[in-house]
Amino acid sequence: MRNPLSKVVKEIQPSGIRKFFDIVSEMKDAISLGVGEPDFDTPWHIREEGIYSLEKGKTFYTSNAGLKELKIEICNYMKRRYQMEYDFNKETIVTVGGSEAIDIALRAMLDPGDEVLIPQPSYVSYLPCTVLAGGVPVVIELKGENEFKLTREELLSAITEKTKVLILPFPNNPTGAIMDYDDLKSIVDVIIEKDLYVISDEIYSELTYGKQHVSIASFPGLKERTIVINGFSKSYAMTGWRLGYAVGPSIIIEQMIKIHQYAIMCAPTNSQYAGIEALRNGDSDVEMMRDAYDKRRRYLVHALRKMGMECFEPFGAFYVFPCIKKFGMTSDEFATKLLQEEKVAVVPGTAFGDCGEGYLRISYAYSIENLKIALERMEEFVTRLNKNN
Repeated sequence: MRNPLSKVVKEIQPSGIRKFFDIVSEMKDAISLGVGEPDFDTPWHIREEGIYSLEKGKTFYTSNAGLKELKIEICNYMKRRYQMEYDFNKETIVTVGGSEAIDIALRAMLDPGDEVLIPQPSYVSYLPCTVLAGGVPVVIELKGENEFKLTREELLSAITEKTKVLILPFPNNPTGAIMDYDDLKSIVDVIIEKDLYVISDEIYSELTYGKQHVSIASFPGLKERTIVINGFSKSYAMTGWRLGYAVGPSIIIEQMIKIHQYAIMCAPTNSQYAGIEALRNGDSDVEMMRDAYDKRRRYLVHALRKMGMECFEPFGAFYVFPCIKKFGMTSDEFATKLLQEEKVAVVPGTAFGDCGEGYLRISYAYSIENLKIALERMEEFVTRLNKNN
């Protein structure tokens, strides 16, 4: 028989996050700090709206691009948060999570050989989605000394004549880094001068601490060349509802809808009704969860530094990215031994790109109680390592 598999797909590596998740799921008394899964339930009033839609028999397909009411609420959200106006009919699409939006944006924009700039460490989907869309991923290695922000110099050095798209993954998974107004302003003229398009993944936009999130699309000249991707999973604790969206230039959104209608048809109907309620009445829920994450963030950073681990303070998402280079182990070795000896699961930094070597991703989307137990175990592990060294 001939080989039934695609060479392109075969060469794509499985997600490094899932490896540890699968192991810990079979391990008794293990604590996982590895998955970006909010420990909050979806707020009850949002669940009620999803349930009510089922009770009323609203189980039909919606339009491909999403329910009109939801698209209007998305545009209302963009206006009140960022003072940006989008046409709900031509510049908005509802997707199956933010991940689908990333995939179809790249497929809609890339021709074979087009280069995509991917700052790393970053979310695991950008690179394989670029490859599957026929593009060429060009990695920009972000540096700890810059708090893992993309600098103007790093951007300029990576651009070639084939560069078409820049992915902006901020607030960042896994580092927790953000880019504030001044950080973004420093690269705006480069994007315009080099005629780049931007895919700005803003799924953690509501989870910033001490600093308000700024969308690069809000800068003059950037709205018409930026696809903003967001969703409901992180902000509203709606991971299993699989609901995301993208807003951007109609010329790109139109082609994204075309791919979406052939591959997906539409996002889940009951999820869309729940999403309407989330955007209309969920601000207080977001604030409550953000405050809780902020407490956990400060607790975790303090505890890691107390152990002697170098850890810059993250101002976004719900992850910390401590450096473990002093222990003379690879990230994978450290994470594997920690899991085997103390039953605590974290994710090696290399799951998010080669430049993540020497770091770990630790999620604080877990209760303070679980964090305390995990950190006590981790401290015992680090103490043993220090004695052996």
